[in-house]
Amino acid sequence: MSNPILSYYIFDNKGGGKIILDNDIASFFEDEAFSWIHLDANNSEDIKDLFIKNSITVDPIILEALLAEETRPRIEINGNTALIILRGVNLNENELPEDMVSIRLWITENKIISALYRKLKAIGDIEENIKLNKGPKNVGDFVCMLINALFKRIEPSLIKLDDETDLVEEKILDNADIKLREAIINIRKKAIKFRRYMAPQREVISQLCVSNFTWISNLQLRHLQESNNNMIKYVEDLDAIRERSQIVKDEIANFLSDKMNKNLYILSVLTAIFLPLGFLTGLMGINVAGMPGTEYPNAFWLFSLLLLIITTIQVWIFKKLKWF
Repeated sequence: MSNPILSYYIFDNKGGGKIILDNDIASFFEDEAFSWIHLDANNSEDIKDLFIKNSITVDPIILEALLAEETRPRIEINGNTALIILRGVNLNENELPEDMVSIRLWITENKIISALYRKLKAIGDIEENIKLNKGPKNVGDFVCMLINALFKRIEPSLIKLDDETDLVEEKILDNADIKLREAIINIRKKAIKFRRYMAPQREVISQLCVSNFTWISNLQLRHLQESNNNMIKYVEDLDAIRERSQIVKDEIANFLSDKMNKNLYILSVLTAIFLPLGFLTGLMGINVAGMPGTEYPNAFWLFSLLLLIITTIQVWIFKKLKWF
């Protein structure tokens, strides 16, 4: 059996913590110390065996949620405990930021169990703070610290997406090139993917703000309210980016439509010009006896002159009618 524990900390409630290096987590729920177990969800069967081996009883529904491969941000409250699922920007190598990484948390008054399928920078931030004795002092601190670490990386990604939208808008004003369609479609895809997780994440933070958990202090509640305001802003920014990209897309479509209509109009004018000429040349080209000018050597040039005069008159008439 491989070790599914990525890290196990027992905190000193002063910002520091001791990392436990073995798999003996039987005392995790037995003592009152503030502690945190961080699990690798890729080893789901090993996690279940670990809990059974150490006689740790976890609600099967909670355990299933912690190990689920496909999740969306949500919060399930049961008394003074909570199952919280959040998402953070994906900064892993060769992966897309909008393919957000899920972090699952089961929280009691002094215990935290977290699980990940992919690396998340925010967890690394917390562990680094623990090494510097600037880590969480209690469960509420941990939640606020994690949310702040997640948001710290969300905002730059949204700013970058907003800048990309600005750039495409500027290019559209200069020249509505059809090549910009791919760029604006990519922007819309990114905005949709971000919003898919951030809209429900806003609801999670909002529910935390109105919860009655004993492990959230008034100061921490104010931090959560500020995070909630930031999340509302992020979702509104994403909505704005989607609307702006749709407007740009419509502008490109209008440009292409106008260009096509212009080309069709030119073809229609040319058709109108050459229709009578085609009729005359067809008429004079019939191979029957009695055709005028067949015996006259300059008949071809006189006929060509006639066609030129007709064309000139047509062009003059079209210009008078302001057809072009």
